Amino acid sequence: MRAETSQPVHEIIATRRSPRSLNPTVAVTDQDLIAILEAGRWAPSAFNGQPWRFFVARNGDDLFAKTLSTLAPFNQSWAKNSAVLITVAAKTTKDDGSIHADYQYDCGLAVSQMVFEIHHRGFVAHQMTGFDRTQSAEVLEMPTDLTPVVVVAIGKQDAPEKLEGPAAERELAPRVRKELSEIVIAGLPK
Repeated sequence: MRAETSQPVHEIIATRRSPRSLNPTVAVTDQDLIAILEAGRWAPSAFNGQPWRFFVARNGDDLFAKTLSTLAPFNQSWAKNSAVLITVAAKTTKDDGSIHADYQYDCGLAVSQMVFEIHHRGFVAHQMTGFDRTQSAEVLEMPTDLTPVVVVAIGKQDAPEKLEGPAAERELAPRVRKELSEIVIAGLPK
């Protein structure tokens, strides 16, 4: 379903969704996965600090099971069918040891660029903050200078009818956003 935008925007933005119905038989090739990670690598960051770190887990490997175990039960119920789960963690201090106050913003930019590349390659992405960060750091054996930020499920969209209950309801809900007049505080062109 295409978003109803007030002005035309790039097709990837207009058609991007975060579905939960994923086809468990479709894999992401090495070439596609590397391109997705490259898109994140080339995101802008404050002072070119690049605080993001990616923990990549493919369905069927041990890291996938560990990553899946950190998700909230609702997210586990559908994310188990994704081809890849990427936990994005951040280095919260700069190279000089000072606090990196903008690490979440920078990680968001990296994930955004990965999401656009994911959709460009015919896959879908669903970003999740519903996971246990402490458990994630433990099971993924993260260095102590990293903190988990988000988990991104990647896969091929499947039929929404394969979901049940709240997941099915969310899958079939219309795609809506607040109007620009609600989010632009000053300077909205007429």
